[in-house]
Amino acid sequence: MAKEVLLTQTGYDSLVQELEYLKTEKRRELAEKIKIARGFGDLSENSEYDEAKNEQGLVEQRIIELEATLKNAKIVNKDNMAKNTVGVGVHVVVVDEDGFEDEYDIVGSTEFDPLNGKISEDSPVGAALKGHKTGETVTVELPTGSTIKLTIKSVEIDR
Repeated sequence: MAKEVLLTQTGYDSLVQELEYLKTEKRRELAEKIKIARGFGDLSENSEYDEAKNEQGLVEQRIIELEATLKNAKIVNKDNMAKNTVGVGVHVVVVDEDGFEDEYDIVGSTEFDPLNGKISEDSPVGAALKGHKTGETVTVELPTGSTIKLTIKSVEIDR
């Protein structure tokens, strides 16, 4: 049985949009690339054709992945979330031992984007914070083997 994939509504909508783009525009674009590359002659020595076919394979693989993810997706219902408790779909503000404040959006594992403050519930920080409430301090074990303590300053559901 496939593993359930937790997604925020925004993440789900983004994946649906990407899938639609790949199945329509991108497939059409690649078909045209392949058609043009075939016109260059001998396919055994045609790097444009090989490149287009490789790209087509990657796109088809991504389509399969997206379809599987969406099939097993469970959208987080914000109405059923516990107030002030960290989980998928919340925005959390934490303070470390040195007083440095940071903010994260906790998202499902397929939505993570750490450069934009979106961390997965499965990441070290996300997993440590999950289930804890405003005011609690958690210890996060980092991949390096060291630990940090984070105090949850606030948790917002509707953002």
